[in-house]
Amino acid sequence: MGAQLRVYKRRIQAVTATKKITKAMEMIAASRIVKAQRKVAASKPYATELTRAVTAVATGSNAKHPLTTEVEAPTRAAVLLVTSDRGLAGGYSSNAIKAAERLRERLASEGKEVDTYIVGRKGVAYYGFRERKVEDSWTGFTDNPAYSDAKSVAAPLIEAIQKETAEGGVDELHIVFTEFVSMMTQNAVDDRMLPLSLDEVAEESTRKGEILPLFDFEPSAEDVLDALLPRYVESRIYNALLQAAASEHAARRRAMKSATDNAGDLIKSLSRLANAARQAEITQEISEIVGGASALADATAGSDK
Repeated sequence: MGAQLRVYKRRIQAVTATKKITKAMEMIAASRIVKAQRKVAASKPYATELTRAVTAVATGSNAKHPLTTEVEAPTRAAVLLVTSDRGLAGGYSSNAIKAAERLRERLASEGKEVDTYIVGRKGVAYYGFRERKVEDSWTGFTDNPAYSDAKSVAAPLIEAIQKETAEGGVDELHIVFTEFVSMMTQNAVDDRMLPLSLDEVAEESTRKGEILPLFDFEPSAEDVLDALLPRYVESRIYNALLQAAASEHAARRRAMKSATDNAGDLIKSLSRLANAARQAEITQEISEIVGGASALADATAGSDK
């Protein structure tokens, strides 16, 4: 009984130490969510106005540009997958990877060859373990991305969309990331960055009652679109990285809270087992004392006779 009680006590100590760690990680993630939310909110106005500017330029000119012109028969697409660098975030990375796999299957069914770009060690490890080709990858900044990180990610994608497919270029750019909806809801989504769907933007502006401004282009609409292309891609990727970071922190907070609660339940269960073992040990000791006293009394009575 004593050995069993020591086992329970060691397990309680181990689980208590784990609970302290998960509780600390939960509090850290909760504090980082607020900062990430602020960055997401701060990046949206720029991305929205830039999209409106690109739409205004495209609708006000007949220029054919990779930013706005769809290829009649696209044969190649690039997919940027955003995952996390660290684990302990529940199904955050796996959900994004599943969304990327579904997108990949859909593009393949349409007869398009897919080039994969990955942000985050979890995605890199997933594709590396399966020996799948990855065009380029980036790690080390998923929990706190900067605009410079978005620029480094956007550079090869912009280069790919500007090339002809015969030279290794692509006709479409897609991004898969986790959209931050609320502290409890984060959804893995796929979005086509290029070519920009002008009809969808126009419908959204009409629904909101917005009127696109008119512009005069100097020197030409093509030059304006050339200047806006990298800014547009960088802003979209930056906003996606920020939303993914907020989603990662929210998923980690939820996972750590669940781990902390489970540790508390396990400690209660082990404490009950330890109490039962200690009570059994005490009962056994009392029984041995009573039995010894009774045997001694019987021995004393026999000697008196």
